Amino acid sequence: MALSLLSLIVLVFPFLTAAKHNTTAGGCAIIRPPRDGGIRYRGLTQEQIRSVHVLPLDYEIEYICRGNRVIIGPNVRKCLPNGTWTDLTQRSKCLLQCPRVWTSLENGRVSQWPLGPPVEGMVLQYSCLPGFILVGRNSTHCNKLGKWDSPKPVCHYDRHYTGKKKLYIGALFPMSGGWPGGQACLPSAQMALDLVNKRTDILPEYELELIHYDSMCDPGEATKLLYDLLYTEPIKMVLMPGCSSVSTLVAEAARMWNLIVLSYGSSSPALSNRQRFPTFFRTHPSATLHNPTRVQLFQKWKWTKIATIQQTTEVFTSTLDDLEARTKEAGIEISVRQSFLTDPAPAVKNLKRQDARIIVGLFYETEARKVFCEVYKEKLYGKKYVWFLIGWYADNWFKIKDPSINCTVEQMTEAVEGHVTTEIVMLNPETVRGASNLTSQEFLNQLMSKLGGKNPEETGGFQEAPLAYDAVWALALALNKTVGPLKAKGRRLEDFNYNNRDITAEIYRALNTSSFEGVSGHVVFDAQGSRMAWTLIEQLQGGSYKKIGYFDSTKGNLSWYGNDRWIGPGPPADQTVVIEEFRFLSQKLFVSVSVFAGLGILLGIVCLTFNIYNSNVRYIQNSQPYLNNMTAVGCMMALAAVFPLGLDGHHVHRKQFPVVCQFRLWLLGLGFSLAYGSMFTKIWWVHTVFTKKDDKKEKRKHLEPWKLYATVGVLLVIDVLSLMIWQIVDPLHVTVEKFVREAPKGDLDVLIQPLLEHCSSDKMNTWLGVVYGYIYIFISLPS
Repeated sequence: MALSLLSLIVLVFPFLTAAKHNTTAGGCAIIRPPRDGGIRYRGLTQEQIRSVHVLPLDYEIEYICRGNRVIIGPNVRKCLPNGTWTDLTQRSKCLLQCPRVWTSLENGRVSQWPLGPPVEGMVLQYSCLPGFILVGRNSTHCNKLGKWDSPKPVCHYDRHYTGKKKLYIGALFPMSGGWPGGQACLPSAQMALDLVNKRTDILPEYELELIHYDSMCDPGEATKLLYDLLYTEPIKMVLMPGCSSVSTLVAEAARMWNLIVLSYGSSSPALSNRQRFPTFFRTHPSATLHNPTRVQLFQKWKWTKIATIQQTTEVFTSTLDDLEARTKEAGIEISVRQSFLTDPAPAVKNLKRQDARIIVGLFYETEARKVFCEVYKEKLYGKKYVWFLIGWYADNWFKIKDPSINCTVEQMTEAVEGHVTTEIVMLNPETVRGASNLTSQEFLNQLMSKLGGKNPEETGGFQEAPLAYDAVWALALALNKTVGPLKAKGRRLEDFNYNNRDITAEIYRALNTSSFEGVSGHVVFDAQGSRMAWTLIEQLQGGSYKKIGYFDSTKGNLSWYGNDRWIGPGPPADQTVVIEEFRFLSQKLFVSVSVFAGLGILLGIVCLTFNIYNSNVRYIQNSQPYLNNMTAVGCMMALAAVFPLGLDGHHVHRKQFPVVCQFRLWLLGLGFSLAYGSMFTKIWWVHTVFTKKDDKKEKRKHLEPWKLYATVGVLLVIDVLSLMIWQIVDPLHVTVEKFVREAPKGDLDVLIQPLLEHCSSDKMNTWLGVVYGYIYIFISLPS
């Protein structure tokens, strides 16, 4: 700070010096401060101020007042090129302030002259509202001592008053800004007030009056207006804000003044937080009201797997969190959840890559065009896909030329065809007369007349106008309902002030139990103060939206027209349908191999018969016929194993398949051991006989047959024991093996999952290693 002051002194000082020696160089002469005030010279020290008589061009001085005084008039003056100061025609004064508490009057009005802060010289005029009597002077004057010259008056209830007493509503209607909804909602609310005040059965002793300002849908502007509403008379019983950002501000502050807040145009799900907004109600349903309808449609079309893509904003994030909770409760899975800030291209590509089919999109209209341009590029549309969008876009939103996308209108029209929208019903579709004794069409006719023939599409808030109309009616009916309970407690509505919690609690209870037919439909609030309403379901068919149903979330009732239309034969599947298809052995191959195996068995039978028949022949006897018989039988067993090896699920039920597995193993194992074991024994015998050349001839020829049979028996016993241990410890069972999925021929939205049944055990490789190792040793011995 010191450096900045020093630099300013350095810059200004040369001019001051020049002005001191040459007043013709330009500048303004120092002027005197107002009485009881002083002047703040920026960047000058006390010594420089005492020595300077002329200040340079564009130099600014600031008036400051002493003590409890405030500046009235210009507090800053600037040196002009003509050598004069700005606003010299307006005198600046330092005046004492009087207490502000005199500037407000409970159950009355205060007018002041002149306007501005309460300072000496100000005069206040007091008057009471109808039904109240002023006690005290009707005017007071702020004197030179900073005090009012009379005590503050009060307004007492006039027990003899027979006219209507006024109750005031403080409202913020956005006539401009991001959502100029007040253009239609304000006339609609005034229509409701006029009708309520004419009714003799609703608040007969009172008259509702609306005090409204333009919030411009701006929280900053709304903060200032909220201050004015709260700190200027008369007292307001209820506040009625419009858009969500303003309602958030008002509803969070209202609890400090014990005020009920009733909004007609707020949809943010964040406002459903009762801890943060304990006195908030709204006739505009929350954005999450779309979700029960979406879940109902998912269940109707038997979808259990969906995907979502959202713009990263608070309202859509809250809505999606609510949807996720509801789908989880309904047993529906959100398999893919994508979001984007400005560029949706990566998110759309991820949806395509993860095979998303049923997609819920939550984004504003401008971003919707960007999304569907990318959808067209990725071919994420057509008979395999269904998109769910918000229904409050313009009907031709996809046809609007947008420089931020590079897709044609024709391409956009192709991409959006068949999508489904959900939209809150804001105008009662039925011809019924509710609390106001008007049908929805009669209301529209009166509203159009009040708007003076303005184009509804160019009038902000025209769609929400029924909600503002019903908000006034909800409030009037609630206040009417509180009259009796308050009277029983010795209180009246006109006794309300910002410290009275009892009256606020009664109004809260009455609103919380509201239930009536309005021009926007049945009006009822949930536990969070949000409106429960019908949802309109539409589908884009042939480039235009068609109504296909309504959903009443209060009763869970779906009214379906049955005119939904799909690009394919019906609603698509929520994911690629995978058809499991078992692969079986070719029957031709099985029969062919079986025939050859049968011929081999027949040949074995012939050999076995020949061997038995000629068992007494010398050459047959010398070749060990019993071992030959074992070889023939083993070969036939191994060939017979071809038949169970060719059996699969096509021939045998899965319950009997383990028996086939065991039969295969034992038949092949024993057949090999019997055939190769007998051959191995004979080869070993021949090898032994002819390698013992030093032995005598008689000894070489002498070899007991039982030893040969015992050798084969030992090999069989080893095989049997191995197989028995295997089957006891880790028996064979049926295993289904999956292969790479295949796409069928034709334009079918399915994939084939090939499956193959085979026999296996938990430690198949271990057991095969044991058996193969034993066989390898067995085979290797002759070498």
